[in-house]
Amino acid sequence: MSLRPTVDFLLHDWLKVENLQSRERFADHSRETFDAVLDTCERIAREKYAPFNRLVDTQEPHFDGEKVILPQATHDAYKAYAESGMLSAAQDYDIGGMQLPYTVEAAANAFFAMASVSIGSGMLTSGNANLLMVHGTDLQKQVFAANEFSGRFSGTMCLSEPQAGSSLSDVTTRATPDGDGFEADALGARYRLKGNKMWISSGEHELSENIIHLVLAKIPDANGQLVPGVKGISLFIVPKKMVDTNGQLTGERNDVALAGLNHKCGWRGTTNTLLNFGEGKYPVRGHTGAVGYLVGKPGEGLRCMFHMMNEARIGVGMAATMLGMAGYYASLDYAKNRPQGRPTGAGGKDASQPQVRIIEHADIKRMLLAQKAYSEGALALALYCARLVDEQHTGTSDDADVARLLLEVLTPIVKSFPSEWCLEANSLAIQIHGGYGYTRDFPVEQYWRDNRLNMIHEGTHGIQAMDLLGRKVLMENGRGLQLLADRMLATAAKAEGSWGPEAAALRDALQQVGQATQQAWDGAQPAQALANAVPYLQAFGHTVIAWIWLDVAASLGQDDTPAAQGRRAACRYFYRYELPKIGAWLNVVSSRDPTCAELPEEAF
Repeated sequence: MSLRPTVDFLLHDWLKVENLQSRERFADHSRETFDAVLDTCERIAREKYAPFNRLVDTQEPHFDGEKVILPQATHDAYKAYAESGMLSAAQDYDIGGMQLPYTVEAAANAFFAMASVSIGSGMLTSGNANLLMVHGTDLQKQVFAANEFSGRFSGTMCLSEPQAGSSLSDVTTRATPDGDGFEADALGARYRLKGNKMWISSGEHELSENIIHLVLAKIPDANGQLVPGVKGISLFIVPKKMVDTNGQLTGERNDVALAGLNHKCGWRGTTNTLLNFGEGKYPVRGHTGAVGYLVGKPGEGLRCMFHMMNEARIGVGMAATMLGMAGYYASLDYAKNRPQGRPTGAGGKDASQPQVRIIEHADIKRMLLAQKAYSEGALALALYCARLVDEQHTGTSDDADVARLLLEVLTPIVKSFPSEWCLEANSLAIQIHGGYGYTRDFPVEQYWRDNRLNMIHEGTHGIQAMDLLGRKVLMENGRGLQLLADRMLATAAKAEGSWGPEAAALRDALQQVGQATQQAWDGAQPAQALANAVPYLQAFGHTVIAWIWLDVAASLGQDDTPAAQGRRAACRYFYRYELPKIGAWLNVVSSRDPTCAELPEEAF
């Protein structure tokens, strides 16, 4: 099966992306230019990515003592992706961009994620450059961001540390003002960084001329002490190789060294590294310490980095979605072609009858519908959020503010729902394959392994849950949550005629979420309210996907094609099999159930 008809339907029939052409920024675009971008990305993904997905899984990156070795296929894919212009697709014309709507860019990148998420498509590089376009100086934009957009340089984000994990307040990488007389460097205030960063994707390779690390570190106070908490965190550009103010390599390595490669259960084609900053292996101008250039103001590093982190969370959600979709298509193809078993008639099964294909069994249809409901629903949500990004950047001031708040509330969902439920879709794909599913004869076991990382990538499930219940639904007196509720109620009203029971179920789910939100916080301490944040996240996510499916179904009108029938069935499936789950999840939230929080560790 091809992904393209689904993408075309969501972009054009549901989201009406052509309406963006009326805006000055996108005035040069049309359905034809959007289709041309999708055609190009679909072709590159088909030719340079998909055939090598198993290869990069089995031929893991390795370090030969001098450099990291990756398969030639990865080099070819990176080159094709960079030459496509997708790294700078949404940027201004004057820096080589296409001024493409982010909605179309996100849809185009979906082809690469489905073909081989392990090879990658530059998500961190473009996110790194986009951050610098907002928070960097003019010269930092020219020297670093512009070369990342062209593919000449690539980028990373260096947050986590071995001893701190996701707890950024506990980072100990320190940045001290450079004492060798170069403090006034044109590229920014110069510092020397010393510390270690762990789980850095694409932290070392030879795919590009240079790697631009964005590194969180703390600047010591006057007494040489690190400020506790996140307020002391600053952000620095730390290139792997030193550059001049024209962006040319000086021939000198920065003091950044690969300490080791992490060997993962999935995403094996992408290097994942432990990096040492300032260990002295590559002293710069005779001094140890990696040279870093301050981005923004001291102490504002986390605020700057969230620009990249939120973008990456949407990207991780899209990656998880497309792995779910890949597994769905693979298991659908298998189910259509695998004969096994016989239909059950009035007298039981007749062994003399020929076997039927497994897609004729009700339970196989259940598992296929679940995968479709999870994956296509998640794709619709991801593209909806991408459309909000366009609204935030190019809408009226009021519309942009609404889009901003909706994105705040939906970002934890667009990251967490696919990473949990499209992983479940991959598990169901294995189940449909039976014993073949967990062998390497079929791709579905790799899809599951690749997808298992996404519940951890860019903020674990627990972190997303606490962000949602502890911050996002409360911010600005709950205005974001109310705006989302208004859109859900508008969909219910629109769908009332042809989808009456589902519209009523959506209103009921929304009421349950609202009550649970209030009851979780009513007179509670944060530890009590947040003890069951993950069940809250799951219920909230299911309510959001139910809304998305109802909106999609209501847009079908009188369309009676097989594709429309499938979407209606997925909507019905989600409302009948999935949405009722939220009651159990929200019960423990509303009652602030202490079962987990109060159990002493000895009891385990």
